[in-house]
Amino acid sequence: MNPAAPRGRKRRLASEINVVPYIDVMLVLLIIFMVTAPLLTQGVQVQLPETGAEPLPGEGEQYTLTVDARGRFTFDVGTEQAKPLSDEELVRRVGAIVRNKPGAVILLRGDASVDYGRVAVAMSLLQQAGATKIGFVTDPVPVRPPDAKKQG
Repeated sequence: MNPAAPRGRKRRLASEINVVPYIDVMLVLLIIFMVTAPLLTQGVQVQLPETGAEPLPGEGEQYTLTVDARGRFTFDVGTEQAKPLSDEELVRRVGAIVRNKPGAVILLRGDASVDYGRVAVAMSLLQQAGATKIGFVTDPVPVRPPDAKKQG
């Protein structure tokens, strides 16, 4: 008989799983998701092409919003297409189009030298107007011919 063992009692093994650490981890993850979820919904929803350089076929009518180098908006609908629009006028025009043609695609053309913040404002205004299908217009990358010196 072992002198260190208690007399007359046998120790039973506990067959329970300690779930307290799992609950702690779950609560931390819940708090992280609760904090980050509102931040994720404030972005502007944009439909971008998945891959390829080929032009995408139009699903509906397409309209183009242009942001020039000075950050002014012009829209290709109406009688004065080259006239810059205010933010409110842009929301009003795009809203009218989206209400009448829900499948309309709004293409955004931003000048390469314009501040990115102005393009973000344009996307936000399109979202306020109710546009759900937004695309970006870019120029294709010019293909350079292979260098003749490197071939030899």
